[in-house]
Amino acid sequence: MITIDDKSGFCFGVVTAIRKAEEELAENRQLYCLGDIVHNSQEVERLERLGLRTINYDDFANLSNATVLFRAHGEPPATYSIAKERNIDIIDASCPVVRNLQRRIRETYEQHVLSTTDDTRAQIVIFGKPGHAEVIGLEGQTDNSAIVVEHPHDLDKIDFGRDIYLFSQTTKSVDEFKTLVTEIENRIRQTGKSPRFEWHDTICGQVRNRVEHIRDFAGQHSKIVFVGGRNSSNGKVLYEHCKEVNPDTIFIETPEELTNEYIQSCRNQDVGICGATSTPYWLMEAVRQRLSKL
Repeated sequence: MITIDDKSGFCFGVVTAIRKAEEELAENRQLYCLGDIVHNSQEVERLERLGLRTINYDDFANLSNATVLFRAHGEPPATYSIAKERNIDIIDASCPVVRNLQRRIRETYEQHVLSTTDDTRAQIVIFGKPGHAEVIGLEGQTDNSAIVVEHPHDLDKIDFGRDIYLFSQTTKSVDEFKTLVTEIENRIRQTGKSPRFEWHDTICGQVRNRVEHIRDFAGQHSKIVFVGGRNSSNGKVLYEHCKEVNPDTIFIETPEELTNEYIQSCRNQDVGICGATSTPYWLMEAVRQRLSKL
């Protein structure tokens, strides 16, 4: 038996971004997207066949009198400034959860960083993947002064004698975030000082709920095929949870990665197919069809 997880697939932020792109393209208008609209190459290619043009920041800075879609990951203030200078119309598909996080970080920055001197200046720390699109937008709220940490060894960047305000990229692991909080608290105690440490669990609720669900799903099947983009942070988190519950879990990006040998091993097995918040349902269905056909 082959079952697709009915709760896998695009989160509402990605759904909104893709809907806005499709609506614009349906009018036969020229539409650019700043960066991949979603961390899934198959979905990006599908939209590019409809006419979407993916550009990078250098391309964007040289555009003028054009229409550009900002994806769900959000953008830093500098990107909006460039758009205004270049007379670029923006279709803003920034996820509301990300926009709210950007606002909170900006307010914290203005209240606790800009208002103090260098000797006492607080530190804004972001738990996230360096260079990730969302993280770039979050750093921009602090005039790029935030400290980005992804692993415990990154904590050496922090001065534990000064105030710390910790936030998280919306798609990171809850457990890893908790580990960082505990480690920061331990490091602060070792200094013998008493700085302020505020941490804000800003991981998306939809992502958080999927972890529990996908663990249950993984435990209900003998084999799991996890479908996701190689560059998807959320995909890596969810895949690891599947693998932890069900060691017979594989990660693929396309149906063609399923070898005949693997497919034969699925005979008479209960196979579950699931994916990331950036995985389109049509792609999981294509995986199901390949498994069923062969």
